[in-house]
Amino acid sequence: MSQQPAAPAPTTTSAVTTVAKRRDWWRDAVIYQVYPRSFADSNGDGMGDLEGVRSRLPYLRDLGVDAVWLSPFYASPQADAGYDVADYRAVDPMFGNLLDADALIRDARRLGLRIIVDLVPNHSSDQHEWFKRALREGPGSSLRDRYHFRPGKGANGELPPNDWESIFGGPAWTRVTEPDGTPGEWYLHLFAPEQPDFNWDHPAVGDEFRSVLRFWLDMGVDGFRIDVAHGLVKAAGLPDLGAHDQLKLLGNDVMPFFDQDGVHEIYRQWRLILDEYSGERIFVAEAWTPTVERTANYVRPDELHQAFNFQYLATEWDAAELREVVDRTLEAMRPVGAPATWVLSNHDVTRHATRFANPPGLGTQIRTAGDREVGLRRARAATLLMLALPGSAYVYQGEELGLPDVVDLSDEVRQDPAYFRGAGQDGFRDGCRVPIPWTREGSSYGFGDGGSWLPQPSGWGELSVEAQEGVPGSTLELYRSAFAVRRSRPDLGAGDSVEWLKAPEGVLAFRRGEFVCVTNTTGESVTTPAYGRVLLASGEVSETDGGEAKLPADTTAWFSTV
Repeated sequence: MSQQPAAPAPTTTSAVTTVAKRRDWWRDAVIYQVYPRSFADSNGDGMGDLEGVRSRLPYLRDLGVDAVWLSPFYASPQADAGYDVADYRAVDPMFGNLLDADALIRDARRLGLRIIVDLVPNHSSDQHEWFKRALREGPGSSLRDRYHFRPGKGANGELPPNDWESIFGGPAWTRVTEPDGTPGEWYLHLFAPEQPDFNWDHPAVGDEFRSVLRFWLDMGVDGFRIDVAHGLVKAAGLPDLGAHDQLKLLGNDVMPFFDQDGVHEIYRQWRLILDEYSGERIFVAEAWTPTVERTANYVRPDELHQAFNFQYLATEWDAAELREVVDRTLEAMRPVGAPATWVLSNHDVTRHATRFANPPGLGTQIRTAGDREVGLRRARAATLLMLALPGSAYVYQGEELGLPDVVDLSDEVRQDPAYFRGAGQDGFRDGCRVPIPWTREGSSYGFGDGGSWLPQPSGWGELSVEAQEGVPGSTLELYRSAFAVRRSRPDLGAGDSVEWLKAPEGVLAFRRGEFVCVTNTTGESVTTPAYGRVLLASGEVSETDGGEAKLPADTTAWFSTV
């Protein structure tokens, strides 16, 4: 008997609202990342905005997610797509204004959706009023103490204060020209020069961010995703690292500028503020650490609620490797009582439909399209595997459409700042940020009436919401069905363990209560026990007369054992 993906269950406003209000909602939530400039454009200027997001909230409700995480929309010169914040209490005019933010938060609540906003505490924009005053007032200004200003080395201060390198390439230091026109001090920026790092040893910085937290909590947001949560505290004295090509060391060692133990006191203070507010508000850490065990330090009971699992995101499409990272993650999170998180794509990495289309070993930023059919097949299977694991799952906009990365953007249209700085990140993040398609036709496939800030490829319309909605077996309907099944079954998402079952090489199988997930990561079909009724599958699963199930290559199936 042939098994097709199940039809999506109807989603009602009242049902979603009930789920959104449940206790500890964040422990098994599905959280959808919106990159505002690429989601929906309400005014035809080619740039997505908050009103565009607001207009598409019913789509996200019907998709079946629990919360929406918004990448930065604060006032910013946009040197790094909004991660260079000039004013943490204002909306950049390209996205709207505070009234638009308020309306979005209110509408989301009415629809049963929660709103999580990005917070960028490691650095500000060089157009932040503090930094502008620090430059204007010159050496000795008290404002310079709120950043990392240092005299240079060498006879005339012509060398950087230490050997740290920017994540975006080149030195992590820029020398300023003082008000009298002479070369002066240097300031630290672990990312672009337009993003000076705050000095978190200065009490004014902590005071400011505690105030910013309260501002947005009072606006009604349900939580914060903390950008570069591992980077706020630097080692005392800013010591030399003594190595070049430092980017290659990230994720392998504790660096003097990342994952310092002092960050945890900051988050303990923040947690006290969050716990003053009703409604189970949460913190989510972007914390790149050498191990999942160190990631667990960020989610101890008196600190943050969740931390992104980048080790899982970076794992190849390989059964043994996937099982190892799942086991290590669950084992690391269990002692601190925090839920695991699972994520396959975001705004900084190549979409997993393209990563899995390429040979293993190429990393998380890939420049080639690979085998599109294989990539989509694996991406769908990987999504069902992720959604079957205990904990919270993060979904990046457009992955529910099976969107690939756009790998052939010309040099003239690229906007990733890392692309323009040699020896840094690959600088190909634009490929996952191309505005998503809503309709088959139109100047920007329904994104807006005035084109799009990054060019969309021809054929984008055939991947659109309009093209997939209501189509059995489409990736959109697979996601809707998966979210509906996950919501209806308490043995999905909840808990902190899985029971691994015996399976052929290249196959993962585990039980969770009355549910079994089987994932075939091989390029060939395999036969496994039929554990019960097929709830959902990423491909066509057939059952044999002998009570076995035949899974095609790169396919995940969900079974109900009752």
